[in-house]
Amino acid sequence: MGNEMTRQEDLLIEVKDLCVHFRRKAEDVFSFKPSWLRAVDGVNFSIKKGETFGLVGESGSGKSTIGKAILRYHEPTSGEIFYDGTEIGHMKEKDLMPFRRKMQSIFQDPYSSLDPSRTVREIICEPMEIHRMYTPAERKERAAELLSVVGLKQEDLTKYPHEFSGGQRQRISIARALSVHPEFVVCDEPISALDVSLQAQIVNMLEDLQDSRGLTYLFISHQLQVVQKICDNIGVLYLGSMMEISSSEKLYGNPLHPYTKMLIASILPPDPKNQVLDDITADVGVQERAEHGCKFHNRCPWCTEKCKNETPALREAEPGHFVACWRY
Repeated sequence: MGNEMTRQEDLLIEVKDLCVHFRRKAEDVFSFKPSWLRAVDGVNFSIKKGETFGLVGESGSGKSTIGKAILRYHEPTSGEIFYDGTEIGHMKEKDLMPFRRKMQSIFQDPYSSLDPSRTVREIICEPMEIHRMYTPAERKERAAELLSVVGLKQEDLTKYPHEFSGGQRQRISIARALSVHPEFVVCDEPISALDVSLQAQIVNMLEDLQDSRGLTYLFISHQLQVVQKICDNIGVLYLGSMMEISSSEKLYGNPLHPYTKMLIASILPPDPKNQVLDDITADVGVQERAEHGCKFHNRCPWCTEKCKNETPALREAEPGHFVACWRY
């Protein structure tokens, strides 16, 4: 969904009707009926080779869960995940190893994602050891090369994570992700823990690495200004469902879904003449999971009875611009 005119061979990632549900603890100790959290609920999108696809939405919308499901850190409840035409969503672990090498991740907190007991050299070499790539000497040589690529010094190889700043630790995380020659990288809030100047440096580095190495990114963030700059196409998530998909230019120039309008309103200065905002404000209610109909209906000023009772499908409102809203 969202790239239907794209040739099949141009797609690296395809997500079809993806659901990831987590079992909740029963509030009533005498209840035997299972309760489920629908973290991701029937999501569809695709990512072309060499592009950056952004996922945006409030906390709890399911962005990170989707990224972890693609990486197979979470087991999909249902649906399909294709990597370059091969279904990996329900693949057995022993068959996943080649795909785990091709898919790497960069996480939000570089300190907690780096082993504090290992040196930088050991951290960068570990993925190569797991995938049995190179000799020990070649791994050390590649670690030194990658440290230079991400802008750190050779003497940093023998240091430990606590000896670096947040921006430097994120550079180490990037070097580790690159060590096994990945094709696809999930960037899960990779700059939100950094200050503004460091954010710009990391974003510029990611873009340069993409150009030089032909990488494909899934960029997960709640920072809309950054997503607008780095992403080719963007998907807007709300409570586990995809509300809108389009190019970055179209999404910010002509948002269609009321939730997307709300998100953009939250980062724009007040301007009564701004047509993008329409009649949406940045505060239109409390985020709650609607039991029926559109998940956004209890916050939407355009809500009708149909919205309360029927769930809109993601449909093409204009070429390349998909929206799940009964207004279109």
